[in-house]
Amino acid sequence: MLRCLAQWPLNKKPMITAHRITDPQELAEAFAIRHEVFVQGQNVPPEKEHDQHDQTDAAHYLARTNEGTPCGAARWRVTDNGVKLERFAVLEAYRNQQAGAALLQAVLQDVAAAHPTAEVYLHAQLPAVRFYLRHGFETVGEQFTEAGIDHYKMRWQR
Repeated sequence: MLRCLAQWPLNKKPMITAHRITDPQELAEAFAIRHEVFVQGQNVPPEKEHDQHDQTDAAHYLARTNEGTPCGAARWRVTDNGVKLERFAVLEAYRNQQAGAALLQAVLQDVAAAHPTAEVYLHAQLPAVRFYLRHGFETVGEQFTEAGIDHYKMRWQR
């Protein structure tokens, strides 16, 4: 099976790559990252963070350092409104090192290939809005609260 790898310049230390998850061990690593970021770090209730889509219809991604350390996770799924990108999480020690960008690039590459005409959207936490704006998204509508955290809906401008 082919795996999409998003790679960044060698002058960034550590270099981060991201790919679609294909085995149960990697999925467990992604879930552990999400638990640390959302449940422990942001006090999101575990039942809101881990839902039925994790085992049914979501495509999952994992970011790793060049040493192989798991450092970020994401997923996407098809909804009635298009393709929703979700659960982007980067461990605190690896933030601002291109892990989020590697994840987003890998996810968008796969989504664009699988669903070339679908609307692609996400619910961005306020601190992440500027990141998504830099990567081709725009805000849509008013700010709202989800799981006790302020968000904006954002749409990808292909």
